[in-house]
Amino acid sequence: MKERIAIIDGLRTPIAKAGGKLKEYQAEKLGAFIVQELVLRVGIAFKDYDEVIMGNVSQPGHAANVARVIALQAGFPDKTIAYTVHRNCASGMESITSAASKILAGDGEIFLSGGVESMSNVPLMYGEQMTELFAALFIAKSISEKLYTLTQFRPRYLKPIIGLMQGLKDPVSGLMMGSTAEILAQDFGISRKEQDEFALMSHKKAEDSIKAGVFKDEIAPIVYAHSKVMEADDGVRFGQNMEALGKLRPFFDRKNGTVTAGNSSQISDAAAAVVLMSEKKAKAMGLEPLGYLSHFAYAGLDPKRMGMGPAFATAKLFQKHRLHLKDIDLIEMNEAFAVQALANIRAFESDSYAKEHLNRTKALGCIDESILNVNGGAVAMGHPVGMTGTRLVIHTLKELRRRGKNRGLATLCIGGGQGASLILEVE
Repeated sequence: MKERIAIIDGLRTPIAKAGGKLKEYQAEKLGAFIVQELVLRVGIAFKDYDEVIMGNVSQPGHAANVARVIALQAGFPDKTIAYTVHRNCASGMESITSAASKILAGDGEIFLSGGVESMSNVPLMYGEQMTELFAALFIAKSISEKLYTLTQFRPRYLKPIIGLMQGLKDPVSGLMMGSTAEILAQDFGISRKEQDEFALMSHKKAEDSIKAGVFKDEIAPIVYAHSKVMEADDGVRFGQNMEALGKLRPFFDRKNGTVTAGNSSQISDAAAAVVLMSEKKAKAMGLEPLGYLSHFAYAGLDPKRMGMGPAFATAKLFQKHRLHLKDIDLIEMNEAFAVQALANIRAFESDSYAKEHLNRTKALGCIDESILNVNGGAVAMGHPVGMTGTRLVIHTLKELRRRGKNRGLATLCIGGGQGASLILEVE
């Protein structure tokens, strides 16, 4: 990048368990809330933004191009253009890097980017037979034709397709995301106990961080159920222990599996947003940014092992920009599954993995786990897929500032076999 991109500030909602406190918020309403709150806090007038870009995975049928709906409902004028991006789990990062590319190309100066997901509101769908029956009813011209069509109905036609489950299945490999995690457990010899221990630490770190108020400056409290206020992530299990985790059955491979609901990321609802411009523009406006995006990379890999995305994307990023793991002060790696994070830790430090898969002669390096997901991750807090990438960026920058450090790596795996890695700086 010829110039760093200034991230002026960022904000997110609390992360709510799907079907819980934020279920009444459709994606556009949830996104509009956080976007409006951030714009008002930053103090740049709505009319001065060039574009709004939002990441979203389960895009609502009633709000096509949800970014545009969010922008208008949040208070942007009609002239403000907006579009939605979808790169599965990296959608919230894609919105940021898309804006960065536009800024660097001179196609606008001030952008609002973010991500939103209402996993509570992913719909149930009818199968092919019921859909065909409805279509036949629609085109039937006479009462007798309609009655005849109705006689073709069978109760089994009402069996729904669960949209959320369908979205979590890769059509190329034919595997659920959790099944790809089971492959990594086999590839790297990672036990159930190791996964549960990692999950336990994620919950403990998140619990301690909530109690210490670490997340307060990145969360905008939100009203739910008409008068109640949600101020913190509610998926974190206070007092989590190995005994409770050990009682959970494997979810994706009932007989021989190791991946459970307890050592996987949670299904959640949330939204997040950031304000971006060039470093030069921020200086001209007299703004002190939260931090900067200096480099980013996306990489592709085997869809059956999609969880290895952080290793692939980071290898590409480091090679392109001559960076090393020792240059990194803080790492935020999304915990799609505990085993996925553990597999990447092992891949980073493996010379053989680097040579065989990453086009490197040496390993990326040994991750210092004292700087990895220091306040917990998605296993504890949840993974609202379209929003998580934006959350990682916001939290990395805020935590770097809290620690008095400069450079962080925010990285995640992407369903379908991709990875994303961003270098963020505060100085």
